[in-house]
Amino acid sequence: MRITDTSDMWWKNAVIYSLDVETFQDGSGDGVGDFAGLARRIDYLAELGVTCLWLMPFYPSPDEDDGYDITDYYGVDPRLGTLGDFVEVTRTAHDRGMRVIVDLVLNHTSDEHPWFKESRKSTDNPYRDWYVWRDTDPGDTSDKVVFPDEEDSIWEKDDKTGEWYLHNFYRFQPDLNIANPAVREEIARIIGFWTQLGVDGFRVDAVPFILETTGYTGEEKKELGDPMDFLRETCALLRRRTGDGILLGEVNVPYEDQYEFFGAERGDGLALQFDFIGMQKIYLAMARHDARPIVESLEKRASFPLARQTQWANFLRNHDELTLDKLTDSERREVFDAFGPQENMQVYDRGLKRRLPPMLDGDPRRIRMAYSLLFSLPGTPSIFYGEEIGMGENLAEEGRMAVRTPMQWTSEEGAGFSNAPRRRWVAPFPDGGYAPDHVNVADQRPDPESLYGFVRTLIFLHRRHPELGWAPTEVVDVGDPAVLVLAARGEDAIVVTVHNLSPEGRTVSVSVPRVEPDSRLVDLWEQEPLPVDPKKRFEVQLDGYGCRWFRIQSQADTRLY
Repeated sequence: MRITDTSDMWWKNAVIYSLDVETFQDGSGDGVGDFAGLARRIDYLAELGVTCLWLMPFYPSPDEDDGYDITDYYGVDPRLGTLGDFVEVTRTAHDRGMRVIVDLVLNHTSDEHPWFKESRKSTDNPYRDWYVWRDTDPGDTSDKVVFPDEEDSIWEKDDKTGEWYLHNFYRFQPDLNIANPAVREEIARIIGFWTQLGVDGFRVDAVPFILETTGYTGEEKKELGDPMDFLRETCALLRRRTGDGILLGEVNVPYEDQYEFFGAERGDGLALQFDFIGMQKIYLAMARHDARPIVESLEKRASFPLARQTQWANFLRNHDELTLDKLTDSERREVFDAFGPQENMQVYDRGLKRRLPPMLDGDPRRIRMAYSLLFSLPGTPSIFYGEEIGMGENLAEEGRMAVRTPMQWTSEEGAGFSNAPRRRWVAPFPDGGYAPDHVNVADQRPDPESLYGFVRTLIFLHRRHPELGWAPTEVVDVGDPAVLVLAARGEDAIVVTVHNLSPEGRTVSVSVPRVEPDSRLVDLWEQEPLPVDPKKRFEVQLDGYGCRWFRIQSQADTRLY
């Protein structure tokens, strides 16, 4: 495959960086991160190599679900700044060559949203059908709740009208009725508004729930038609408005179902989707010191060939619990035992409330191997703020909030995040070995041997070698289940990555088929050619949890890095 100009599909080789504005940088001194603070840190993200900034919800909200309970889709929470501050961030990011995507929460609003306040006034209110109501007792739906520690039903009875409204998540988050044409028109206006302010796309929250027709009447289902048509129409709208805008979907379903959310072979659905199954298989593989679960997931997802304009987004951690719901009970127990054996490390009986470095006992070899693996996988890598310096979690915080602690910039009081008194900080920092005096940007940034330096190099390697985002990738069998070898095959070069999931050193013999006779082998980490004829097998020595990157290229290609 020849890798030509990719500017029209920037997301295929993007590096996504996700952050919550309120925990990234306090610019006003009130203890809460804001857009003024974020604007001052854009250069840090550009230096790191980030090409796409993903902002978690920043809209006005009662903040009962970290901003995912929205009361106004057209504004900025006053704690975080103004629309003018938001525009300054997008302008600055664009000046530094970064795209900006924002969370689009279409499944539900806050119960304090003016639409819902009107909806619950009476059964004939004009806004009544903006939400999903029923007039009969839904019975036991405890098996359908997303947060079993908080809810026991997906329906809530409203005392004023005596009817029940649907809430797939928390009871204070009533589900919108996308079968209603007025709601769909409003969604189009929301997308149009933010694209006019410079947004390059949206990360769409809880996509399968948006398209779920639970609770819809027969007439509403008829009005909606195929829910996938709504998704396709929304994607088409964004493309018309922006030319190259994208929707990145949170879709945690089996691969065959994700294929439909991409638009199958047509590719007219989501441009990017997170690979939740692949992420879970990575943790299972690390727990077993065995790469075969990763191979299994890669082969499974490859059986659904994507259209050229669509792409997988790979990640090791995000802002939610580290869900393991697609593993079997016994597999989930293996991961729990390896990376979160204590009850206070687990959440919802299906996931972990931990960040990667503490799960790996702070072992720098294993941490670096995991991130090297992330960036070598076919697709677009996405990292969560603080991953580049190895931030830990605060297990004293409830549920998913354990990993949403403030960014650790320095070792001083307030960690360079805020100069406000401790009592006003939006959230406490981790303590112990992951406290800011041990883990921070200021200490790592000038040190090329730090985790920051390692991740920065990974980002630039990924950006410099478009084969990783564009070319078909093969698993190369080396006869050792602990070692994963991937070959991303472009027409002009092949990028070969080798990862050892075992704590013991390994030497493997690698043979990549169909290599041009005049090719040469380049070690991308050491930045030097190797005296090996890649037509034959070449030996790769790996330390415990070691990783190596190579490029097989023509003699005419003089690139070493």
